[in-house]
Amino acid sequence: MSDYGSPPQDPNTPQNPYGQPNPYGQQPAYGQPAQGVAPDYASWFKRVGAYLIDGLLVSVAGFPMWIGQGMLAASTETVTSPDGTVTTTTDGGGAALLLIVLGLLMSLAFFIWNTCLKQGRTGYSIGKGALGTKLIGEQTGQPIGAGMSFVRYLAHILDALPCYLGYLWPLWDAKRQTFADKIMKTVVINQPKA
Repeated sequence: MSDYGSPPQDPNTPQNPYGQPNPYGQQPAYGQPAQGVAPDYASWFKRVGAYLIDGLLVSVAGFPMWIGQGMLAASTETVTSPDGTVTTTTDGGGAALLLIVLGLLMSLAFFIWNTCLKQGRTGYSIGKGALGTKLIGEQTGQPIGAGMSFVRYLAHILDALPCYLGYLWPLWDAKRQTFADKIMKTVVINQPKA
């Protein structure tokens, strides 16, 4: 008998800080599912929805580029001379080119922030956060980091090569992974932002 009439404890039984056995076993590490519980993998439709939201936001960030392209198209004049020579001239292209470059830089900056930095550090891009999905490492259960998030984005090229089959693969895959996810050992799970 130990103190206060409690029965002796098995040394292999997890203990809580108050000396009583922990009836629930070991607590899983942060971000890890409890033992014996399969992760709740995000559906293909949620993944596509998050991708579309993120893609739309990159396009919105590049809005100056669309204005610049419109300005170039509006100021372009094509003339055909009597001998059949076609001449195309653009008037006021400096401001339009500046807007195009600005739009490209804004799109790139938004992509780096949202897809690489934000998603890499937290597991959530804006689209994933909006739809309650999270990108994590399959083995660690943690966000994969900015560099690996960028490499995963590049690995999606493989999803497109065989007639976009890799993008459809989550429809029947047990872990709902694309080819890029399998290569990078990542999964997308249902986990709404707190």
